[in-house]
Amino acid sequence: MPVLSEVIAALDALWPPERAEQWDAVGTVCGDPDAPVGRVLFAVDPVQEVADEAVKLGADLLVTHHPLYLRGTTTVAASTFKGRVVHTLIKHDIALHVAHTNADRADPGVSDALAGALDLRVTGPLVPDPDDPAGRRGLGRICELDAPVTLGEFARHAAERLPATAQGVRVAGDPDRLVRTVAVCGGSGDSLFAEVRAAGVDAYVTADLRHHPASEAQQQSPLALVDAAHWATEWPWIEQAAAQLDEISDRHGWGLRTHISRTVTDPWTAHAASSTDTSSGAPN
Repeated sequence: MPVLSEVIAALDALWPPERAEQWDAVGTVCGDPDAPVGRVLFAVDPVQEVADEAVKLGADLLVTHHPLYLRGTTTVAASTFKGRVVHTLIKHDIALHVAHTNADRADPGVSDALAGALDLRVTGPLVPDPDDPAGRRGLGRICELDAPVTLGEFARHAAERLPATAQGVRVAGDPDRLVRTVAVCGGSGDSLFAEVRAAGVDAYVTADLRHHPASEAQQQSPLALVDAAHWATEWPWIEQAAAQLDEISDRHGWGLRTHISRTVTDPWTAHAASSTDTSSGAPN
């Protein structure tokens, strides 16, 4: 059985912390480097429900995509909700490790997992990493479909293949327009519209699209937008990440047991469709 420092070294080789964005907070949040690790839980969010799941599972290590303390803190008091997560993990000898934008830019990374979930063939990164001579790392991915489908069909396929959320999948564009090429970016992706337009793709799959950037993108080009829940676009990565650690464990004879959290940590819990009744006085 490996110790935590050995497992962390393997994870850092997959997702080097120096490749994270400068504003990011990645790496090990808590954990004894000499503690043995036999069971690992992968999740998107380090929230209390996931910490409780790790305790129930008997995990020694929790690996999440999102940081616990992205903007820093002056306290880990259990009276705060993030401090309570820390106390829960330490009390039960569970380490916490974060791979965020370093996992976004990896090869394979978060957007590769999203593309795989949607049955898309990756042709290259959307924003290539200038430090990668192979041209495989970077933010987002440019993809192709095996055969063109309508935007409406593609959106329904995305809704079926991604984890179910209250939001589902929103679409901007003509539902009958054919889609052959797609850019994807797991998580919030409206900062990459210029790169998406430059790629000349038919559609863009991402999350957290805001009104003004989406509206402006629609005015500038015929680009179709497919907006899924943030959590749903990043959840496929934890399956991919667990498989990567399984491969390392097998190679070293560690005998690790990896688990994937299926706890839905998307913050939205319900969706009410807009009414088509024009008698309310609001435009439809």
